[in-house]
Amino acid sequence: MKVTTSSVAVLAVGAAAAPSNTTPRAATKVQAACSSAVSLNAKSNVFSKYTLHPNTFYRSEVAKAVEAISDASLKTSAAKVGEVGSFLWLDSIANIAKFDDAVADVPCENILGLVIYDLPGRDCAAKASNGELKYNELDRYKTEYIDPIVAKIKANPNTAFALLIEPDSLPNLVTNADLSTCQESESAYEEGVAYALKSLNLPNVVMYIDAGHGGWLGWDANLKPGAEELAKVYKAAGSPSQVRGYATNIAGWNAWDEEPGEFSDASDAKYNSCQNEKTYVTKFSAALSSAGFPNHAIVDTGRNAVTGLREEWGDWCNVNGAGFGVRPTADTGLELADAFVWGKPGGESDGTSDEGATRYDSFCGKPDAYKPSPEAGEWNQAYFEMLLENASPAF
Repeated sequence: MKVTTSSVAVLAVGAAAAPSNTTPRAATKVQAACSSAVSLNAKSNVFSKYTLHPNTFYRSEVAKAVEAISDASLKTSAAKVGEVGSFLWLDSIANIAKFDDAVADVPCENILGLVIYDLPGRDCAAKASNGELKYNELDRYKTEYIDPIVAKIKANPNTAFALLIEPDSLPNLVTNADLSTCQESESAYEEGVAYALKSLNLPNVVMYIDAGHGGWLGWDANLKPGAEELAKVYKAAGSPSQVRGYATNIAGWNAWDEEPGEFSDASDAKYNSCQNEKTYVTKFSAALSSAGFPNHAIVDTGRNAVTGLREEWGDWCNVNGAGFGVRPTADTGLELADAFVWGKPGGESDGTSDEGATRYDSFCGKPDAYKPSPEAGEWNQAYFEMLLENASPAF
């Protein structure tokens, strides 16, 4: 299926596949938190002061992966991956429990990245990462998911948090409005995200709402509607002061500044001027500013080291040949881009390649998808080792 301005999200939505439910091993305790309450200024770039924390859960996954590697050189390189800061996905009510171990060892100079990801009818245009809540269970989302997270953050006022709000949700409403599943979820998405923004608007928090990527909302016809959708929900929440902007390329593969762009020679390239994420951030930030929404971005570079692997923009599942990208940093070269981050934990599957599985999505069976691959969020050792071997810069 060719990516167009109307169909792109159908192809892109599975990228934010939910991470693993495996219980992490106990983290090594270090001096954690600050000596007094943290107050973040969302008018500034917090990543210029704080380092994205290497969370306990991903460190544990990587440690187990290292044990499974026999090659001494690769083993040494693999161990270094666990030292890289990444976002922790609280992708179900049960997985809120990950918070306690994760917050226990965050030093004052670090910021803990959390992905808020459990909307009713989640990923309405994909199968691989569907959530636990039905589209009509908004009350459960509020009381059983958001409220407990709010309580935990309030109980840790001396720790800084960066929150990535609901990957794939609002972009789906912009480009997949023709799907009955997205039509059913629309009110829950908008009200749910607004509730999350309002409830999580705490002094030690900075928030970024997911905005797809350049191959999704970056199409010329999608820039303005995309910006207006984010602004609509932000204003419905009361324009919370701790919203800094948006997140792009989460669990994605797009290059930051490749020229002329990975799909610049496609027949429909003339309809998308955002052929890399740098251009997308520049253009989408301008649209957001016009719509009345904070316009600074964080960009996921966790798996985007190698380009030219996908057949189409929207091929989102376990791209074969991928590599770990630039490590988290505030040195992006663009004022509108606050930081490069690792949003998707590299090594966790985007979705199963088993055609007989209930959650099988055809994009995980495409020629450019790695096979075999387990269910979304489950660890894929071979894929992790591939990411490591293809990393740029190398470990």
